[in-house]
Amino acid sequence: MALTYLSSQTASSSSTLSFTSGIDSTYDAYEFHFVNMHPQTDNVDFMFQVNASGQTGFNEVITSTFFRAYHNEADTATSLAYDTRWDQAQGTAYQPLTYSNGFDSDQSCSGVLTLYDPSSTTFVKHYIARTNNAYEGNFTIDNFTSGYINTTAAIDEISFKFDSGNIDAGTVHMYGVG
Repeated sequence: MALTYLSSQTASSSSTLSFTSGIDSTYDAYEFHFVNMHPQTDNVDFMFQVNASGQTGFNEVITSTFFRAYHNEADTATSLAYDTRWDQAQGTAYQPLTYSNGFDSDQSCSGVLTLYDPSSTTFVKHYIARTNNAYEGNFTIDNFTSGYINTTAAIDEISFKFDSGNIDAGTVHMYGVG
């Protein structure tokens, strides 16, 4: 499968980064690569939400699961754990992609979110994401989340933000997968 670059959004003390055009039936899947997303606030989660065609508010119904692996800088703590705090069961909140990002000058998060068949008007919309972030307590965390957006309406917008404060810096690139 080839990736076709479509557009980018770059943060500069931005509350959100949103793609409000370009998600259509041209591709069967879309990938969003976010690179060095740096928060202005410590201990925050990077998240996403979508809009169905013609809708506003970024509040579509999501069912999801979340697990993570971590390792601290001192080499004294590791874990692999399922984390129910970031699951949604028919929720309308923004879906976390990372866990407790730090805001030190050397801390950020990066990863890839794939949204499958967003233009389908027959099936729900599945997604999968893998991210890595520098945890506010000096850990590296490898995050995994997946789920579905429970609507048969086409999805044509996506928004990214931290759960508190602005996005100090970082870029999200959108690619068509085909």
